[in-house]
Order: sequence, then structure tokens, then C-alpha cells
Amino acid sequence: MAKYSRIEVAQTMKENGMVPLFFHSDIELSKKVLKACYDGGSRLMEFTSRGDFAHEVFGALNKYALAELPGMILGVGSITDAASASLYMSLGANFIVTPVFREDIAIACNRRKVLWSPGCGTLTEIAKAEELGCEIVKLFPADTYGPEFIKAIKGPCPWTNIMPTGGVYPTVESLSSWLNAGATCVGLGSQLISKDILEKKDFDGLTAKVKEVLDIIKDIRK
Repeated sequence: MAKYSRIEVAQTMKENGMVPLFFHSDIELSKKVLKACYDGGSRLMEFTSRGDFAHEVFGALNKYALAELPGMILGVGSITDAASASLYMSLGANFIVTPVFREDIAIACNRRKVLWSPGCGTLTEIAKAEELGCEIVKLFPADTYGPEFIKAIKGPCPWTNIMPTGGVYPTVESLSSWLNAGATCVGLGSQLISKDILEKKDFDGLTAKVKEVLDIIKDIRK
């Protein structure tokens, strides 16, 4: 079961301003990536379910987080059906992120009071997700829409919380454009946890990068 309520997760997303996204089949390497992000100040991680036996890696990773990283909220992304969402929630996923909007996932997550963040691309999809209890909508792929899309949505719907993912970069320019447009937080995957970092096992470098991004977000919000 989830350790953190959906309200706690949503609040942490808003406070941190950034959710790292990551997948790797190697459990020990994944633990080091999670620890590096934690040491850099992140209190969230979206484990993207994209490989064979990914749920086994997630289960081991979540046990590690619960035992060694107090306050770290681990969730799962790339979920496309309710059965997968239920599987990961049974392994303790604290939030579920999807690339598409599906009511069956909403129902499964709401039944367990777990935060779910669906990928939406229209105001109608966003409104429907919010009617089904969504706290934070995922805008994906964000680079297709751009920051102006969020600004336009926030006009008539200032209560809407949006997390752009895909097309966000860990730079002052990119983060400023999204956050100043009204994004609640951003999702950062390979632009943050790069293939180069993984190949070199540069976990100290990753820790420094995460801290840098979080500091940039704090400065933007001043």
C-alpha cells in the first residue's frame, strides 16, 4: 500500500517543483540513482515502467526507499491500464502517472486514494480528469504544446495544476519558461539522468545536477 496520501504527494510535487523520471533494469544501479537524487534534495521519483520485469525492480527499489531514504516518495509512470496500476499499488506505489487519460486507471487509483496524473492534451481531457479527482495533470509530450499552452489553460482554469513532461530541460531558460507560464512542477527524464551519467556511474555528478535544478526552481519562484 501507498505510504503517502495523494494530498501529501501533490503537495510535495508542488513544493519540489520537479519530478525525476527514470528506468533501469539493474536494481543496484537504480538504488544508486535514487540515492543520488535524494542526496540532491529530491523527495520524489517516477520509476517509468518500460522494461521486462520492471515491477520486480520497482518493488526492490521501494523497499530500499522505505528502509534507507526517509521522506522519499516513489511512484511509477508509463502505466496504460488499471491492472498495471493495481500491480504497482500493491507494491507500494505512492502515485501513478500515465501517458494517456483512462477512466479505468482513475477508478483503480481513487479506490485506494492514490494520486494519479494522466497525460492530457486538451482542455476537455483536463476537465474530465479533474472531474474524476485528478490533482495534477501531466502535459505530454510537453514540447508539442509549449509553455503558452499552459498559460492559455490557466486563464479560464486557474485552479488547474499541470506537470509538463517531455521537452523540459534542466536549464534556467527552459525551467523559467514553463514555471512562469504556470506549471505546478516539471517532469525531467533523460535530460537530467542522462545516458552519459549512467554509463560513467557519475552519481556525485547527478546529485549536484539535481541540487542545481532545485535551486534554479527556488530562484524562479522568488
